[in-house]
Amino acid sequence: MNDTPVLVVGAGPTGLTLGIDLARRGVPALVVEREDGLFPGSRGKGLQPRTMEVFDDLGVLDAVRAGGGRYPVGMLWRDGEQLGEHHLMDPVETTEEAPYEGWMVPQWRTQRILRDRLEELGGKIAYGRELTDVTQDEDGVTAHFAAGPPLRARYLVAADGGRSAVRRAVGAGMTGEAVDPLPMLVADVRVAGLDRDWWHMFPPREGRDEFLTLCPLAGTDDFQLVARFTEGTRVDLSPEAVRQVVAARTHLGAEDVTEVLWASDFRPRAALADRFRAGRVFLAGDAAHVHSPAGGQGLNTSVQDAYNLGWKLGAVLADGADPSFLDSYEEERRAVAADMLGLSTRIHRGEARRGGATLQLDLGYRDSSLSAETRTGPGPVRAGDRAPDGRVDGTRLFDAFRGPHWTLLALGTDAPEPPAGVRLVRGPSHRTYGTGLFLVRPDGYVGWTGDTPDGLGAYLARFGTR
Repeated sequence: MNDTPVLVVGAGPTGLTLGIDLARRGVPALVVEREDGLFPGSRGKGLQPRTMEVFDDLGVLDAVRAGGGRYPVGMLWRDGEQLGEHHLMDPVETTEEAPYEGWMVPQWRTQRILRDRLEELGGKIAYGRELTDVTQDEDGVTAHFAAGPPLRARYLVAADGGRSAVRRAVGAGMTGEAVDPLPMLVADVRVAGLDRDWWHMFPPREGRDEFLTLCPLAGTDDFQLVARFTEGTRVDLSPEAVRQVVAARTHLGAEDVTEVLWASDFRPRAALADRFRAGRVFLAGDAAHVHSPAGGQGLNTSVQDAYNLGWKLGAVLADGADPSFLDSYEEERRAVAADMLGLSTRIHRGEARRGGATLQLDLGYRDSSLSAETRTGPGPVRAGDRAPDGRVDGTRLFDAFRGPHWTLLALGTDAPEPPAGVRLVRGPSHRTYGTGLFLVRPDGYVGWTGDTPDGLGAYLARFGTR
């Protein structure tokens, strides 16, 4: 007997997103977390526009917007003098089709928002459960813990970070490289005498690598400090050492750092798991791919792993889809993760800028086995593409998409009443989509298109929707 249909290991953004998506589908899931509470730092602070769309669908967009703000422009400093602005990313304008901009929210706050939404939907988190081993059989998965009884589930999802205990337990390899050989410090600090209008940047002296930045964290009184050190340095995380680094590299004094709230050291690397599925176990987020923080791709790619997997687990567990359908998770997400890893690495090394590719709006699944483009003359939006926002006869499309259902757009053509679980939106030919039938998946990607309804029923039957 299983204790829960789905066991999610790790209460970071990945695990919490998956828990929310399953809960709103009526699929019970338990999230277990090794620590006694949520992660306390700001680490993954950048939310890309595609992730804002996901959060819109999951019902947390308003809280995310209220809890953060826009990225500030960089300001270069030398010897206490401002040298001028430094723009880290190309400007991006919102449109009707892509209505959300990138947003800065400290990771600890994003996680609290997601936790609150999960609990609102009836989901639960069990803290202090450190996983030690995973065993599988044909009926389910057993998770073993350092303390407390084992738990049984039909499926287990590893969302337990780059040092994933689940990944090691199932024997999945991870291939990667150091993106930067130099150690780095990231900390959340409070600083007196430094305005919050700029992302303050203190470049290294010529011939040295020891830069430091202080970024005001929107919606808080805090700054995120990032500092790089020379090779071989042992990074001291004590509050006094953090204060001394600020004093040595800026015009501020050590006493100006009034609080050190959290500190961590890391060495940027890029790594990709050899597989994203091992039997009844799935790898998601940092357990499947580890990014340099440059470009803000790690947390966002992780959230979208969960968003891709959630509706598929729901189709199998709640709608009766064939379990082999779950193979499409690795098929779709591993290729995306590989692309995003390459982008993060190029940005870190100065070979690319933050811009359109980092927004994750152009990512899609045209080559997926789930994408069926049957029109004789496909337009710009095709099967496998993200379904853009817009208006059809007064209906906002993102409003129509919001929820765990499928959506059928009938644009400039007739369509029959769809089966239960599919919402129908009728209207004239659309300036973005063109003409035809567009079946939008629960995760906001076009799954099937057609000039006529022929083949639509057979396509939906694959997912338990008839």
